[in-house]
Amino acid sequence: MYIDKAIITCKAGNGGDGAVSWRREKYVPRGGPDGGDGGNGGDIFFEACEGMSTLYEFKYNKKFFAKNGENGKGSNKYGKSGEDLVIRIPCGTVIKDYISGKIIADMFYKGQKVLVLKGGKGGRGNAKFATAVRKSPAFSELGETTEVVKLVLELKTIADVGLIGYPNVGKSTLLSVISRAKPEIANYPFTTLSPVLGVVKYDHENFVVADIPGLIEGASQGQGLGHEFLRHIERVRLLVHVIDISEQEGRNAVDDYKVIRNELSKYSKKLTTLPEIIVLNKADVGNLDEKIENFKKHISKDVYVISAITKKGIKELVDKMFNELSKIPQSMPEKYEPFVYEPNKGTEFEIEKVDDNFIIKGGLIEKLARRVVLTNQESFRWFQKMLKTYGVMEKLYEMGIKDGDTVSILDHSFTYYE
Repeated sequence: MYIDKAIITCKAGNGGDGAVSWRREKYVPRGGPDGGDGGNGGDIFFEACEGMSTLYEFKYNKKFFAKNGENGKGSNKYGKSGEDLVIRIPCGTVIKDYISGKIIADMFYKGQKVLVLKGGKGGRGNAKFATAVRKSPAFSELGETTEVVKLVLELKTIADVGLIGYPNVGKSTLLSVISRAKPEIANYPFTTLSPVLGVVKYDHENFVVADIPGLIEGASQGQGLGHEFLRHIERVRLLVHVIDISEQEGRNAVDDYKVIRNELSKYSKKLTTLPEIIVLNKADVGNLDEKIENFKKHISKDVYVISAITKKGIKELVDKMFNELSKIPQSMPEKYEPFVYEPNKGTEFEIEKVDDNFIIKGGLIEKLARRVVLTNQESFRWFQKMLKTYGVMEKLYEMGIKDGDTVSILDHSFTYYE
């Protein structure tokens, strides 16, 4: 089964907690703190693989969770970092954020490997909090927790040439003649339900042709399987528009051409700027001179008259494809801003005052609150110090905080006293 779109759920590993431990050895009465740090959580990477051609693997396998880091231990032993997870996907897959639709990565090249979700950092053990003043800290830091993220995978065929046109106009037959591809061929519409690739050998060079499943009027609005099919045209360098000049299906060849061009324009203006070769197929069906001349009269562009069945005009068409491709630059991946999901990224914070309650929000402050055991008195004092260091207390003073007011961070609430 061919699947070119999937929605998956991913989560990088949490960081392990730092340990609270004390050195205990014979003849060492005051050994001091020796709690080790927690291990980092596993990252999630995506890797483009040449041998894959569909997202079928993700039809049932939709959840991907990297391993958590292990907790630290005594004797300054660090926890083991969580194992990274590598998700293999076909070349040509675009990774998007499910909520915003933002492109995270375009996996265009074979072997391309991209970090998408960063694992949480391990928490520090109590040994790291020892200072000249605080010689015996009885607290440690919790590991960073990571968020569950939904991603959209969209596979876009990577080919040099795209064969487009109405269903049953002979695109599959044409592909089978010019390459070694073996698409299903039958005399009914929508025989091809997924893009089929064929490699055309020309002298000592090759180029890839994609048989794009038949388009119909309304494809740009999703009629038939419009969006699914049109997506695969976006990467091609050259369009070969195949028309049934015999008009056996009861449609008009000129109208067919105009309808498909209109659908391309509605879906993406970029598609209408691609170089195009117009092919009038099925020229073996009776005397079609009048229909061919009528088409040329209404569509003032060069056309290639062929019969994929009898192979009439095939050599000239392949010559034209190769010559056109030699003038067109290679396709490039989509432009996007590199983006990695990181736990509680950001240093900014904001404070909202609701009556006598000051609600603190923001990546760094929330990150600190998640990683500190606020019920531990020593740990809480250290947290208060961090609030001063990062300017939170100064901002609270500016906003007029007074004794008895409440300060809220995440699920924690505290009463403020000078």
